[in-house]
Amino acid sequence: MGFGGSSNGLMFGLSFADPPPRMNSVPDEIVEHILSLLSNARDIAACTCVSKSWKEAVPYIPSLYFPRNSFDGVVRRADADATIGRMIAAAACLEELVIYCPFSSTALASWLALRCRSLRLLELRMDGVADKAAAASDEEYPANELDCIGVVQGLETLKLWGVSLMRPPNWSSFERLRTLEIIGATLRDAALRDTVHACSNLTDLALLGCDGVGAVSIELQRLERCRLDFLGPGNSSLHISSPRLEVLEIQGFSWIRVEQSHRIRRLCIAKNAGRVYKVDMWKPADLEFMSLRGVQWSWNAVSSVLQCASEVQHLVMKIEFCGDFDTLQPFPEIDLVEFFNNHPKLRMFEIHGALFAALCQKNSLKNLDSRFMIPCLEEVVITVRSPLNAEQKLNTLESLLRYSVKLRRMAIRISQMKNCHEAADDFFKEICKFKYMNSKIIQIE
Repeated sequence: MGFGGSSNGLMFGLSFADPPPRMNSVPDEIVEHILSLLSNARDIAACTCVSKSWKEAVPYIPSLYFPRNSFDGVVRRADADATIGRMIAAAACLEELVIYCPFSSTALASWLALRCRSLRLLELRMDGVADKAAAASDEEYPANELDCIGVVQGLETLKLWGVSLMRPPNWSSFERLRTLEIIGATLRDAALRDTVHACSNLTDLALLGCDGVGAVSIELQRLERCRLDFLGPGNSSLHISSPRLEVLEIQGFSWIRVEQSHRIRRLCIAKNAGRVYKVDMWKPADLEFMSLRGVQWSWNAVSSVLQCASEVQHLVMKIEFCGDFDTLQPFPEIDLVEFFNNHPKLRMFEIHGALFAALCQKNSLKNLDSRFMIPCLEEVVITVRSPLNAEQKLNTLESLLRYSVKLRRMAIRISQMKNCHEAADDFFKEICKFKYMNSKIIQIE
């Protein structure tokens, strides 16, 4: 069942046999309620063929969703645009419009102008426009494909896939916009800055799978949740100033500065390629969860974040190497007693390879005494990557078990351990023995 056939008097290109008389007797309120539960354009088009009363209820549908494959059998894009246009024109009370199938930018402008007063949510997948933009230079490509969105002043949620923000869109201001998501976009610094500036009342901002920027600056007074994922090994920087910020998840930045006025409860920092050189932020008093991931971090960046996170309850540390330059270096020794004394509220702790090795150095356990206690730790997950320094690693595992008074679970992951060293078998036997003696708490994964 498609959208491109002969209309037969029906605007959606579908026709059924005459409906049973009882279908016309369904109360209008029930019909409107049924249609309000639907959003897929194909389903709604089918419902209009049930009876005249069902077709007359179409103006009251609140949402339309056009999946990626809506017009797979349609050769001409103009036919698909025309069908989408008829459905949007019929939905007089349309509040949510989601289009994943291909469409033309000129048609989009007419659709938005038609429903600019009622739309509250708009989600567009613009891969074709993005491909065209990526092949052109900044001078060749005027960013007018997104300009038409500016007429929908009542938007509360805007999601854009596969766009190209080489130049700022011609938007004045979205006073009611609370959620902005841009996914898979090619950006320029000025274009991103002006786009965010036009959405000054955002509470949720997500820029995912984006590239092309060197410096990102975000100053939004109402922002509560921010997710930024930028691709590539480049040394980009981030500056963020949002006093209501509670969730910050960022990937791809080498220099990070978070102004001191914030309420961060969840903090995730990652750099899948390249290095993290510096993280400058004020101590978050309400921090519950923190995750640090990446191939290489400067030790100053790691230590500064750990100092700020003294109140953290759930900590994930998966960083492979240390060092400020191209040479990958191991982490310096981390004093186990000092670490847990500085993070007394830690309940869940996940530590990976190199950082665990730093806790297992010769001097890491030198300050242990009978008064030491890890008061809140309930669960610890440890990834062991190497059998080297096996005795110190076993001593550290035993210390974590002995001094964590609330420990319920210790998971030891050894599936990624390098087993080419002759000590690997002996180390594995010791780990198994350790598990056997503490089988209620320890698991080997």
